[in-house]
Amino acid sequence: MIYEIANIILDSWPFFSFLRLINYLTFRAIVAALTAAVFVFLFSRRFILYMHRRGFQDQQRETGLSTHDKSGTPTMGGLLIVGAVVFSMLLWGNWRNPFLLLPMIAMLWHALMGFWDDYTKILKKSGNRGLSEKTKLALQSLFSAGFAWIMVGPLSPVGPEMAVRLYVPFVKIPVATLHPLIYAVFIFLFVIFVSNAVNITDGLDGLAITPSLFVMGVLGVFAYVQGNTIYSAYLFYPYLKGAGELIVFGAAFIGAGLGFLWYNAYPAQIFMGDTGSLAIGGTVAVVSVLLKQEFLFPILGGLFVAEALSSQIQDKIGVRWLGRRLFYRAPLHHNLQHRGIAETKVVIRLWIISGLLALVALATLKIR
Repeated sequence: MIYEIANIILDSWPFFSFLRLINYLTFRAIVAALTAAVFVFLFSRRFILYMHRRGFQDQQRETGLSTHDKSGTPTMGGLLIVGAVVFSMLLWGNWRNPFLLLPMIAMLWHALMGFWDDYTKILKKSGNRGLSEKTKLALQSLFSAGFAWIMVGPLSPVGPEMAVRLYVPFVKIPVATLHPLIYAVFIFLFVIFVSNAVNITDGLDGLAITPSLFVMGVLGVFAYVQGNTIYSAYLFYPYLKGAGELIVFGAAFIGAGLGFLWYNAYPAQIFMGDTGSLAIGGTVAVVSVLLKQEFLFPILGGLFVAEALSSQIQDKIGVRWLGRRLFYRAPLHHNLQHRGIAETKVVIRLWIISGLLALVALATLKIR
């Protein structure tokens, strides 16, 4: 809104030259982050109190750990994150840019799906009785299929030629040009995997939000490089016209996430719930695809990958195929707790690992 109004004023009255500041990505990124953070700080206490009064509280889920009863804490805090990002982008975003539209649609779609899941758990008073696995997968598949079709088709924001090129870290030229159908299937599976990986990671106070901030921060740097003709050429990355708008979006996401962490750090006053974790996962996946950095995610989001793999290996291979557990507990953070490591220490150590992985991912910018 402010972005559009400022440009309308500049077109009509050029002497308002100070408004040109609105066209600088760095300026809009800073104010977008501040706007989102202030939004969360302003509304969090009222939101937490409202959720308490309405009984919208986390429902206990059996993990086998006696210290893991989190029932009674308000949930659906993801609404704060999503609301803050949407409000910030309404003010500072360029809604004509598909690099903003697609992540926003992804965030809202997955947030609504997560809200449905959280609300179902509250109605049934059980952390294990939300949406069925089939229903979740169907809803994720519907979005992923539509997004994949856009990305490999004529409407792709990266252009038809770039759309089917595959890039990997440490190699600055495309390693393959895939058939559109093959690449669409890859995108389809990637988005579903990442959204579920973040959802699985969200199990301890503050565990999921901080690594997601690292991930979005690094992707924001890539967006700045790839959206700039000079920097992309210097670092041998493909130039993606309009990708710079993801800097503003990512900054709003980081501002909202930092504000939420204030209330989500141990002992958490509110949980993001599936409303937040699915929204974050879907958003991160879409931004990675838009920047052609899908294969960077196993490095950058290595914590999410480890959490998801430990959970799936335990469930699908261990319990269902072999009839026994391969880990004491799953996912990874519960296994560490089972070994007697305090929750806060588990969370902080996993934050450190995630931060180090983010640095490795940043190093790929220069290495070739």
